[in-house]
Amino acid sequence: MSDGPTPIVVEVRVEFKSGVQDPEAASIEKSLGLLGIPDVTHVTTARVYRLEFGGVSINEAERLAARAVDRLLANPVIHRVTITTARGH
Repeated sequence: MSDGPTPIVVEVRVEFKSGVQDPEAASIEKSLGLLGIPDVTHVTTARVYRLEFGGVSINEAERLAARAVDRLLANPVIHRVTITTARGH
């Protein structure tokens, strides 16, 4: 039995563009070596936001997610953004 329409889930992945310093990743990379895990050659960090929309179309959910990215979630000067969309579970 369903409780209503399946929500639209939009996953927004925000990471630093190539060439932008990522101090957290640099610290992790160094710490891994100190912990005896020497074969890691590069570390990057990313934030993932999972936005769940109800009562809207996939196109509208994507539009709203893009608006959230533009207004709050990322800085286009330093961040690369990947948006994926799926029906929720």
